[in-house]
Amino acid sequence: MTLPTTARATAPQILARCRELVRPALREAVQRLHPWPAEMAAFSLGWSELGGRAVPGHGSGSGSGAGSGPGSHGKGVRQALTLLCAEAAGASGEGAVVGAVAVELIHTFSLLHDDIMDGDETRRQRASVWKAYGTGPAVLAGDALFALAVETLADSRNVHSGKAVRHLAGTLNDLVRGQAEDLMFESRPWAGPDAVSPQEYRSMAGHKTGSLLGCAAALGAVLAGAPSSTVDALAQAGRHLGVAFQAVDDLLGIWGDPQVTGKPVHSDLRRLKKTYPVLAALATEGPAARHLVGLLTSADPLDDAAARRAAGLIDEAGGRAATLIEAHHHLDRARRCLESVPLAPAAVDDILTLLPYLVDRRM
Repeated sequence: MTLPTTARATAPQILARCRELVRPALREAVQRLHPWPAEMAAFSLGWSELGGRAVPGHGSGSGSGAGSGPGSHGKGVRQALTLLCAEAAGASGEGAVVGAVAVELIHTFSLLHDDIMDGDETRRQRASVWKAYGTGPAVLAGDALFALAVETLADSRNVHSGKAVRHLAGTLNDLVRGQAEDLMFESRPWAGPDAVSPQEYRSMAGHKTGSLLGCAAALGAVLAGAPSSTVDALAQAGRHLGVAFQAVDDLLGIWGDPQVTGKPVHSDLRRLKKTYPVLAALATEGPAARHLVGLLTSADPLDDAAARRAAGLIDEAGGRAATLIEAHHHLDRARRCLESVPLAPAAVDDILTLLPYLVDRRM
């Protein structure tokens, strides 16, 4: 008699399993904050409305705000990566929950501050925290989450918590470096010798986005007591996944469905944001690239027609195709990192299941 084959878990099922493990500890951590920053944190995480009223389905004891609505493909991936990498290193995911909480808190902190620096008034189809509560309160909430993440990890009873905190500290330096580079790009020209190159942007994305996903992966391995070679391999896999994820976010910022992104169509173009598709298109220096420079340097803001024209020129110059190639290149490198060290096959299967799901998002 042939026994039935156990069905392989889907990416949404894997993310949901990890959220179920992390949710209670994440809520408990946020509740340790002063009530006002805690309210803003809950608003940012999607648990509550302005004023603290619970979102239906995300009240205390149910939901996490991390698996539905615009952008849900990416929601919860960092905490999932921490648990899965602990399992890949041969330990239980439960033992790495404290690392997943720390990563989620740092990610939320970074979003609060990024929205202020970028002037983004919406996130996931509702007001960003600074727009809802004010700039000063949003900065305070971000600072509170930053401190809480470090405290949560440092207070862990895991014997490897000291090493985990050191790893998190290095990641925070990377995040600051990436954000500094991103902000400095705004003052750089669109063309000429001082223009931002695709390679410079790739380096920035590795620090700003890749570092936190790399940290998420590494913390799982560190808390599992894995050898340094395993920690390094998983950290590199996470970093490559982060760069791939950022590349797709850049595509969504131009061609994304607002129901997926939570932002208006062509939102990044309207803000004249230097993203990979634009920079890759400009690097071709062909007729489409020259026409694109003219649009981007015009004294007039990009209206609907101009934004559509710019998006068409980026596509014509090959920026869209180059960005997809970039994303899949980093996915392949992430897979090679996973193959470079001995890991638990079931956990690796789960990680590999997540990779295309997170990158092949709907536009």
